[in-house]
Amino acid sequence: MKINPKFFIGLGLLLIVGYFLQDLVLSDSQYIIGVKKKRQEKDDSFRRVSGSPLSQAQRDTFKALPYYEPDRAYRLDAQYQGLTKRDTARMATTGAQPETYLRWGQATFILNKQEYKLTLYRRAFGPDTTLFIPFADRTNGLVTYGGGRYLDAAVPAPDDTEITLDFNHAYNPYCAYNNSFVCPLPPTENRLNVEIPAGEKAFHE
Repeated sequence: MKINPKFFIGLGLLLIVGYFLQDLVLSDSQYIIGVKKKRQEKDDSFRRVSGSPLSQAQRDTFKALPYYEPDRAYRLDAQYQGLTKRDTARMATTGAQPETYLRWGQATFILNKQEYKLTLYRRAFGPDTTLFIPFADRTNGLVTYGGGRYLDAAVPAPDDTEITLDFNHAYNPYCAYNNSFVCPLPPTENRLNVEIPAGEKAFHE
C-alpha cells in the first residue's frame, strides 16, 4: 500500500499545532492557578491580627475577598516611557492631607481597540521597590470600590520600552475595608473611560 507523502505532511502539521495549543492551554492554566494562589494568600493574611486592615469584628465573619475570575486578556503589555524629569505630585487622599509621589513614567496600552494611558508613580520618601498605579475605571461604584483601585508593577530598567500591567492583580486601598485608613485617590490623569472587569471587586461586610 502506497501512502501519499502529503498524509505525513498533514499529520506533522497537526502534531505541531496540537503541541502549541497544549502549551497555550497549560500556560493559561498555570497563570490562573498562580493568580488564585496569590488571592488565597491575601485572604489568609486578612484573617490574621497583625497587618490586616480588618477590625476584629470584621475578621470574625470574614470568608474571602470578592474578585472577578482571572482573565489573561487583562494582562497587558504596555508601551513604557520613563520620565527624564521626575517631578513631585501631591496626590489627594481620603483624609485632609495629600501624599507626595514622584511621577516616574507613563504606560500606553490598547484595550478594546482603544488607546489608554496611565501615569506611573513611586513614593517620594521611603523605600519603594515597585511602581504605584492608582486608577479609576467605569466599574467603580457599581462592581468595584467607588474610590478606585491600585495596581503595582515592576520598575523597568532604564532602557526598557515595555511594561506589563496585570489588572487581574488590581486591588482595593485599605480604606475600602475600614474608614480609619487614609488612602491616595487616583488622579484625574489616571481616570479611564472604560470598564476593566478584572481584579478585586467592592468589599461587602
